[in-house]
Amino acid sequence: MTLAACGVDFGTSNSTIGCRRPGQPLLLPLEDGRPTLPSVVFFNADDNTVSFGRAALADYLEGHEGRLMRSLKSLLGSGLMDGYTEVNGRALRFRELLEQFLRELKRRGEHATGSRFEHAVFGRPVHFVDDDEAADRLAEDTLREIGHAAGFRDIHFQYEPIAAAFAYEAGITREELVLVADIGGGTSDFSLVRLGPGRSGPDRREDILATAGVHVGGTDFDKYLSLSSAMPMLGYRSVMANGNEVPSSYYFNLATWHTINLAYTRKVWTELQDVRRDAREPDKIERLLRLVSQRDGHWLAMKMEEGKIALSQADESLLPLERLSPDTALRLQRPVFEQAVGELVDSVAGAVAALLQRSGIARDKVDTLYFTGGSSGVPLLRARIRALLPAARAVEGDLFGSIGAGLALDAGRRFS
Repeated sequence: MTLAACGVDFGTSNSTIGCRRPGQPLLLPLEDGRPTLPSVVFFNADDNTVSFGRAALADYLEGHEGRLMRSLKSLLGSGLMDGYTEVNGRALRFRELLEQFLRELKRRGEHATGSRFEHAVFGRPVHFVDDDEAADRLAEDTLREIGHAAGFRDIHFQYEPIAAAFAYEAGITREELVLVADIGGGTSDFSLVRLGPGRSGPDRREDILATAGVHVGGTDFDKYLSLSSAMPMLGYRSVMANGNEVPSSYYFNLATWHTINLAYTRKVWTELQDVRRDAREPDKIERLLRLVSQRDGHWLAMKMEEGKIALSQADESLLPLERLSPDTALRLQRPVFEQAVGELVDSVAGAVAALLQRSGIARDKVDTLYFTGGSSGVPLLRARIRALLPAARAVEGDLFGSIGAGLALDAGRRFS
């Protein structure tokens, strides 16, 4: 195998790997000919195998016994990173889990090209951790260590919105001042960048006018859609005989991808028996118990993601929830969703406003607002960002591939 440099977009929801090849697409086919590999691992207890991506989701939904892990990137910068989880009766370090996924991503990329990837540019959010520089550096260092363990010898990092800017730049013919809005699964990241066909050198520091990021992304929107619309069906905010609300921790864990498995412990099961006995609406707690006993928390989280996507296209959507009961369906309404995520949108819009103020650039001088990231289609969020730059032309990039393509271009320049 020949040596080659690659760009690695290890995403909260989806991952890509790419490299420059004459006359070939930058992004490599990773699963069923597609350039994205969902960041999912399933440990199948029935036959003691491990599957990744769409195959992992299919194995889980088919009802195989085992452990599904998703939103792996969210572990970086969290207190869970140095911990363990139980997988099919053994303790698995979360670092080892991320290493397994990155090693598989690398293997698939190398298989697609016949090259060996030792040099890589990894994407990273502007902030792994908000308002904590030491924790942010630790998260990057941790990802570098895991990348080395997965087989990448030389790793550089690039901000994800800068990588998306490089992908956009490859298709323009004149100089532009561009605000890149990258709304991913775990973070929202922004960069104000001067781009143009004559600015494609390896050192672009002078072209980067400002960056900003906030730890809010698509999985947060899924979470609050779940809490506002689905979890009340399971007893969220219902009350006990003593007038107190049912503890909210059960519902927050079930609504958050990387904590769903915490709802499946024996301790929680015992506590929920007591909750059902004392609940004023025991039928809702019974529904919760059924969901937990069947380990359908991940299925419900996927349904919430499906509902969020539907509300990006329509004001209402009827979401079947057949695993709760055959005739159960949830009517989702965009106004309810927008009210639930209002504070999240405020946080993201505030980060953009602060970036623009910090840059010292007049807002009417920004030529283009470039949207990328799978969650940039949320209408309220997009409208709030566009309102900050009413004179800019709005452009939508490849929502799932712009960052990976830009990282591949950056890798080609750095290691050429």
